Amino acid sequence: MTFDESSSARPLVYAHRGASAAFAEHTRAAYLQALAEGADGVECDVHLTHDGHVVLIHDSTLDRTSDGTGPVADYTLDELRQLDFSSWKGVRIPEIYGAKSEQFLTLEELLEILQGAGRPVGLAIELKHPNPFELKLEDRVLELLAEHGWEPESSTIGNIGVSFMSFSADSIRHLLRTVPGEYICQLVHEVDLEDLREDHGLGPITGNAVANVMRATQLEAERILDAGEVLLAGPGIDYVRQHALTVQRWMDSGRRFRVWTVDTEKDIALCQGLGIHEITTNRPARVLEQVGSEVTAPAVE
Repeated sequence: MTFDESSSARPLVYAHRGASAAFAEHTRAAYLQALAEGADGVECDVHLTHDGHVVLIHDSTLDRTSDGTGPVADYTLDELRQLDFSSWKGVRIPEIYGAKSEQFLTLEELLEILQGAGRPVGLAIELKHPNPFELKLEDRVLELLAEHGWEPESSTIGNIGVSFMSFSADSIRHLLRTVPGEYICQLVHEVDLEDLREDHGLGPITGNAVANVMRATQLEAERILDAGEVLLAGPGIDYVRQHALTVQRWMDSGRRFRVWTVDTEKDIALCQGLGIHEITTNRPARVLEQVGSEVTAPAVE
């Protein structure tokens, strides 16, 4: 378990990149909104900057979620702070959530936000691969957390319960050298060739090649979960729908489930019906309302 949650009668709700349906993903506003909506925890993706800082961003490039372009790894932290990471969403940020120039976050800054929550909160850190720094990313994240008082045995920093996630089997094996398996989540998703081609504009040959690599990654993730090397299973909601027997087998074997990304009433109900332990969503307030928990603070309009 990631923090004191053993008596929870409902799924824990993690905010996917913050409350990212409301504000631009990974921004200060998105995380503050997630806490205001009562999320039990938050999820983030991390990359390294050119000068070795751990920053919150999903893609390895800047183009989708900023006014910059090119690889994150080519920029220093100071250079990234000059970019706009929030305007693309087209949503006004309330003053209480900071200025536009304050929206881009390092992992250290997210820790500060969570430490100010005044209650226990989970932090799920996804280590993104491939990346040009390879497993140095994991080493830097663990080093940074240790500098802030993180202890592997409990995987906590004060009120924050930390867990680690990756699709990469190499990342998982590397983390297991330091982190107990109960705090590591093996992510797994369903590979759909047509979706790959449509989302990335791939031709038949390239699409098949990419799909083969992704299927190999999926098979290795399934092997790790079958073997019980880690105790957190992190399937996407599509995987849960399509692999009911596998999900049930892992659940019967004592795996704890963290399912992503669950935003619709139907998918929330499916997770509840299956006894899923943790739901990752872009819309924490909506999920909390459906699973029977009141919002701890009003959402900002």
